[in-house]
Formats: sequence, structure tokens, C-alpha cells
Amino acid sequence: MFSIYHDLVIKVSKEKVFDAITNPTHLNNWWTLKSSGKPILNSEYNLNFTDEYNWFCKVSKVEKNKYFYLSMTVSSEDWQSTTFGFELKETQNGTLVKFSHLGWKKCNSEFRNSSFCWAILLNNLKRYLEKGDIIPFEERN
Repeated sequence: MFSIYHDLVIKVSKEKVFDAITNPTHLNNWWTLKSSGKPILNSEYNLNFTDEYNWFCKVSKVEKNKYFYLSMTVSSEDWQSTTFGFELKETQNGTLVKFSHLGWKKCNSEFRNSSFCWAILLNNLKRYLEKGDIIPFEERN
């Protein structure tokens, strides 16, 4: 199995980061086109990017303001059965976000592209929380 890892510091509280990674309104401002779900263990999230990429996942691990993980249930073949999530650690400079996307079966072009896209999206999350920047969905990579 293959895994993606990214760490970054966001200069806001853990509470604000947790809200931005779990609240569908915030997810739509930095990641999805439209989404739904609640950060409750085993609840379902819908992550919609286009009609073709209308994916579903379940909350597999959650503790408010500490960590949040989703396991894919309906997605592309490469993403299927993977789990991604965020661990939040308070630091002097804000919140350390430890991101992981685990369980990839192949180190193929989709894996490499997803790692690159996650880096961009996590930077979008940082810009959204620190500066209030919302990049229109059509302009997100």
C-alpha cells in the first residue's frame, strides 16, 4: 500500500481548522463544488466535484478539534477504499495540520497527481483560513 503525507502550519486556532475541514459550507470554499455531512462517527459525507465525480465516504475517526478521517465508499477505482484525514496540533504559531491519505493500492499517475493536488488544496485551505481567500471552484486544480 502507498500513502500521501503533508504537514503545514495554519495561523488560526484548532477550532477554526476543524470547522473548515468538517463543515460543508467551508469545504465548498476551498475544496468541493458542493458537499454535505456531519462530523459524527460513521456518518456519511457527499463530496461532489462534478456529475462524474460525485463521491461518498464515511467518517471513520473523529474527535472534535483533534482529528477527522474519512473512508471512501463511492469514488474512482484508485480512491476506493482509501482513507484520508487530518490531525490537529496546537503550536505557538497556530495549528499544525498533519494530513494523510492512506491505502492506495498502486503508485500510479492518479496517486502522484492526487498527492500534488492535495498539496495545492491544503495551501488553499491555509489561504482560506488565514486570509479569507476563496478560489472559485473552476479555478482550483
